[in-house]
Amino acid sequence: MPIPFNEKVLADNLYIVVFILLQLAFWIQLYYITVINSRLSKFKPVEVDEVKIKLPVTVIICARNEEKNLEKNLPLIFEQEYPDFEVVVVNDCSGDETHMVLRGFASLYPRLKVVTITEHERFKHGKKFAVTLGIKAATKEYLLFTDADCEPASKYWIENMQRHFREGKEIILGYSPYKIQKGFLNRLIRYETFITALNYFSHALCGNPYMGVGRNMAYTKSLFFRGKGFASHMHILSGDDDLFVNQNATPDNVAIEIHPDTHIWSEPKSIFSSYFTQKVRHMGAGKAYRSEHKRMLFFQTGSGILFYVCLITMIVLKAQWWMLLSFYLLRLTVQLIVFYPILKKLNYKDLIWRIPLLDLIFNFYILVLSIVSLFKKKVKWK
Repeated sequence: MPIPFNEKVLADNLYIVVFILLQLAFWIQLYYITVINSRLSKFKPVEVDEVKIKLPVTVIICARNEEKNLEKNLPLIFEQEYPDFEVVVVNDCSGDETHMVLRGFASLYPRLKVVTITEHERFKHGKKFAVTLGIKAATKEYLLFTDADCEPASKYWIENMQRHFREGKEIILGYSPYKIQKGFLNRLIRYETFITALNYFSHALCGNPYMGVGRNMAYTKSLFFRGKGFASHMHILSGDDDLFVNQNATPDNVAIEIHPDTHIWSEPKSIFSSYFTQKVRHMGAGKAYRSEHKRMLFFQTGSGILFYVCLITMIVLKAQWWMLLSFYLLRLTVQLIVFYPILKKLNYKDLIWRIPLLDLIFNFYILVLSIVSLFKKKVKWK
C-alpha cells in the first residue's frame, strides 16, 4: 500500500535542513570575518623611512592596443623618485599606434626598453607569453608589474614597494583600486575589488598567501626562473599574476604593501558585459589553484552565498522574522565593524553604508559567475 504524501512533514523537514545550513553558513562567515579578515583590520601600513639601500628595479608593462593609456600613464612611471630603475614595455601585437607612442617615449626616456611581439597566424598566445618576454628583457633582479591603464598614486610607488625585498621576501603584494565614478556598476566593481584585496591580504597576513593582482605586484627574477615561470599553467590564458603567486608563495617569502602612496589606480569597466567577461576569465584561473586554496575559497565564498540563499528560503518558509533578522543584523554588524577601518586604508570608505545591498548582490553575482565559468571554455586576455 503506498505511503500517503504528507506536505506538512516535507515542509517541516525542509525547514530543519535549511535552518541547519543557515546556522552553518553563519558561523563559517563569522570565522572568516573575525579571525581572518580582522588581521588586515589591525594591520598598520608602515610609514616610509629613508632607505639607504636602493635595489635595482625593472618595471614591466604589457600593452596591447594601449596607445592612449600609454600616452597618459607612462610618463608617471618615469617621474618616480627612485634612482635605479628601468621600464620594459612589451608591445603585444598591437594594431593601433602603440609602436609610434613607444618610439616617441624611447627618444625621451633612456630608461625605456621596448619589446615587440608581432601577430602570428597560427600561434595565438595569452598575456603570460608577453610577461615572460618582458622578464627575459629585464636587466634588474627585482621586478615590479603594472598595466598600461594604471596610474601610480604618488612618485614613491617604486620606493615603497622595493623596500620589502629583504629578509627572504621574494613576492610583494600591492593594492590596485578602481577609480571612483558614478553609477551602480562602478560601486559593484569597487566592492568586488575590495573583497578580493581584503581576502588575499588577510590570508597573506595569516601565513597563507594564495594570489595577487598583476596591476600592482612585485617579485624577483630569480624566483620566476627557479619556479620555471608559467610553464605549469601556460595553457591557461589568464593567471599570470594569481597563479604565479599561488604556486610560488610560501608563508615566509611574501610581504604586503598598502600604504596610500603605493596604490595603483585603474580605469574600471563602464559596460557590464565587459566586466562580466573579465571576471569569467579571472575565475577560470582559479581552477588551477592549489587544492587547499580551492577548499578555503569554497568555504569562504560558498558560505556567503549559502547564507543568503538559506535566509531567503527561510523567509519563503515563513520562519520567525525576528530570528532571521537577528542572523542578518549580527553578521552585518560584524562586517561593518571589521570592514570600516580596512575600507579607510584602501580608499573605499564611501562604500561602508552601501554594504547591505552590495554584499547581497555581490554574492549572487559570484554564484552566477561560478556557474558560467564552468561552461565557458574560450577566453582571451585582450
